[in-house]
Amino acid sequence: MNTAISIAFLTLLLPASAIAAEADPSRFQLERSGDHFVRLDRQTGAMSVCEDKDGALACRMAADERAAYDEELNRLADRVTALEKSAAVKPNLPSDAEVDRTIGIMERMMRSFMGMVREFQGEEEKDKTLPQKTRAIYE
Repeated sequence: MNTAISIAFLTLLLPASAIAAEADPSRFQLERSGDHFVRLDRQTGAMSVCEDKDGALACRMAADERAAYDEELNRLADRVTALEKSAAVKPNLPSDAEVDRTIGIMERMMRSFMGMVREFQGEEEKDKTLPQKTRAIYE
């Protein structure tokens, strides 16, 4: 019940534009803590410290959350910078030595394969020169 009274009191302190911006009134929970209020965002878990300044409620992130926010913002900025740099870099083409080595490997593989083909062709030729024993029986 105390929370509901606090929320009702603080709602009167909020400017009309802030009330219009918050579509879900159950998203935030306000609790009095000394001379200020603590606002909990039930969707994200973020906590803010709020003070009454000249009839308006001014909220700011808690110090530890601000540090985490800044850290995440810096991490994302570094990631964007790295992605932009990698997009600007020309593709890494293989060196001539790497191309020559790859062609040499492929050439050896093809020579080996063609050698097996010739062996099979030679065995096929030998099979053709053998006499047909089955014909002699029926003739």
